[in-house]
Amino acid sequence: MPSQGIFITLEGDDGVGKSTLARALATALEGEGLPYLLTSEPGATTLGRELRRLLLGGPLELSPWAELFLFAADRAQHVREVILPALNEGKVVLCERFTDSTIAYQGYGRGLDLEAVRQVCLLASGGLAPHLTLLLDMEPQEALARKPQFDCIGGEDLEFHRRVRKGFLALASQDPQRVVVIEASRPQGEVAAVAWGYVRRLLDTLSG
Repeated sequence: MPSQGIFITLEGDDGVGKSTLARALATALEGEGLPYLLTSEPGATTLGRELRRLLLGGPLELSPWAELFLFAADRAQHVREVILPALNEGKVVLCERFTDSTIAYQGYGRGLDLEAVRQVCLLASGGLAPHLTLLLDMEPQEALARKPQFDCIGGEDLEFHRRVRKGFLALASQDPQRVVVIEASRPQGEVAAVAWGYVRRLLDTLSG
């Protein structure tokens, strides 16, 4: 286990099983006796919880740019208050959603300028990037059938989520060394086993 910790993100559209996988990976890490932190965006800090209320079901109609900056504010606080301290303690940080989600949703989904979105993400994260990203991929229609509508950002239609999926897959193709795509429609146990294989290899590589 490296002294500076390991940062792993779980990405994918609404309903693909990120939370279920995060818990399974946390259980595996605990079984190995490895210190870890399980966290997610938005809403992992006091500020983040207020922002989450505005972003997911608040009374305001947000412009796409306002939405982007609220997510960025959540991330800036999350990195400073939660993620970096855990990494400095040598923990494995498992984070549901990070920069890739912002690019996929606000860039590809909302149609904001991709380079501008990337720059906002870079500033918000302070340049922090995951060692590994597990991208759970599934047809949006199947994924959304699993997810209560009130939990989805903006309650967007199927075409929006198809654009988001396209964005995630584009990001995976652009950075194959970091992002691995896992077919999320298979049984949960199989998904967890495949994901743990990637995590285990990363742990071995960084500890070697």
